[in-house]
Amino acid sequence: MTGRQFYDWQTAGGGGDVLRLVETLEREEISWCAIGGIAVNYWAEVPIATAGVDITVAGKDVERAVKALETAGFAAERFEWSVNLRGSSKVSVQISTEDVYHGFPDRSVPADVHGILLRVASLQDTLQGKLLAFRDDRRRRTKRQKDLLDIMRLVESHPELEADLPPDVREKLKEK
Repeated sequence: MTGRQFYDWQTAGGGGDVLRLVETLEREEISWCAIGGIAVNYWAEVPIATAGVDITVAGKDVERAVKALETAGFAAERFEWSVNLRGSSKVSVQISTEDVYHGFPDRSVPADVHGILLRVASLQDTLQGKLLAFRDDRRRRTKRQKDLLDIMRLVESHPELEADLPPDVREKLKEK
């Protein structure tokens, strides 16, 4: 089973939605990249299946991206910190609208994640995003634990990142 086949199996055909997302943003020449778990899956040695696709778009292009994705068949729901999109699969797309992420597309890299070609945040930006998510006490505790696991996965795959961790996070990673 290929990475893409596994991803489609886990997400009830989510690869098609992700491809449609990528094709739409690229066709419209919108500056974007994947963040969150999808980016971690690229940078970590062992990927973990996720039905969430978190992306960021250059701030000036958020509304244009949402409009193009709605035209491509995604349904959008707006929140204070994001725009959530649903296609025809179990994949949930979230466009983060927080300012801190708007520079990430400029430093993104081309990547093959689950057999799908897309753009992902740089390694440093991926770590920064996970640190911000872990420290956000508005997030559910289970989400924050997953963020800590993702930080751990990044550090295991790229030990040099440990020096970039705040001391309290470094200590959390050493706990048994």
